[in-house]
Amino acid sequence: MSWQYRHTVLSLCMLAFLVTYFARLAISPVVPLIVEEFAVSNAAIGLALSGMWLAYGVSQFPSGVLADRFGERRVILVAVGGTAAMSVLLALAPAFPAFVLAAVLLGLVAGLHYAVATTLLSRTFEDIGTAIGLHSVGGPLAGLVAPVAAAWVGVRYGWRPAVALAALVGLPVFALFAWRVRPTEPRRPDQPMRDRFRLAPLFELLSRPSILLSLFVAMVGTYVVQGMMSFLPTFLVEFRGYSTGFAAGVFSAFFVVRAVAQVGLGRLSDRLGRDAAIGGAMLAGALGTAAFVLGPGLAGIAVAVVLAGTGSSFFSAIDPRFMDALDDAERGAGFGLVRTVYTVIGSAGSVGVGLAADLFGWGVSLGILAALFGVTVVVLAANWALGTGY
Repeated sequence: MSWQYRHTVLSLCMLAFLVTYFARLAISPVVPLIVEEFAVSNAAIGLALSGMWLAYGVSQFPSGVLADRFGERRVILVAVGGTAAMSVLLALAPAFPAFVLAAVLLGLVAGLHYAVATTLLSRTFEDIGTAIGLHSVGGPLAGLVAPVAAAWVGVRYGWRPAVALAALVGLPVFALFAWRVRPTEPRRPDQPMRDRFRLAPLFELLSRPSILLSLFVAMVGTYVVQGMMSFLPTFLVEFRGYSTGFAAGVFSAFFVVRAVAQVGLGRLSDRLGRDAAIGGAMLAGALGTAAFVLGPGLAGIAVAVVLAGTGSSFFSAIDPRFMDALDDAERGAGFGLVRTVYTVIGSAGSVGVGLAADLFGWGVSLGILAALFGVTVVVLAANWALGTGY
């Protein structure tokens, strides 16, 4: 198969997603160093990370509206360039309140990318599950590099240079995207933006049964994944007793598995159906998260990484499920809206896991996540058994 322009678009969208993910993941491996410098609790740092993910979710819907008005290319460039700039601002935070504010701003600009890029790819490819799966690989690739790089830099030079690494990654990608991706035609350049924020059409879209079911599964799954990504290295250090470097290596392995699983799961959803792919991923996630707590030794950790990494890849099947329920005219703002809803709710995973760890310990905290994964499996199985068609 010869290389075509659409493959350039897919590749650069994937790299742009890598940048927005890298900036957020570079924080997790140096959480203990941040806690020590600012003298705050796990719950406090969890609140800051939840604020970042909350802002990331909030900006999804406006990103779709902005893309309809100005075109996808401009919005993605703002996302990549803004992420690089905000990572530097985060590194320069003089006190914890400033750190929290910078984290929120980072989430806002990073959140402009995903829904817009997914909509662009849905207009470019027919097998959208495969395309979305390949695009989503940018996140796990960031997870492969960011934890190890941030941990290495953090141990040697402190957490501030570690979180600023995203700027070094982001600037070349910004330049490549600006150079190689052509301007995209906006879909609704003349429609007043205030018309897109009228509440009645938004509630109507969210109240559709097919959207509601997907939203529930996505919200619960996102809560689990956000909590795990925020605290898995800290859990491995404080509960399992591993070194910071080893924990970062395990975190990277988690994302290697996720990278492979997202491509496979996207293709599986195109061939066998969305729900079969989602349910299989969620079941693997439940077993893998439990194995992090109960699995013996290195073998238990290895099993946990494979299963939990697979579970966290469910996005490459749930997002096409949303697209299937939306017509072409709705996909820009409509998909941004559902992304905002499930990402905003799911962002509570960071503070939820941190608070549960402070109150009950890390074992109980991750056990709750395993149980939540299990709930989604039950819901999907019930939907299939009842034959609702949703």
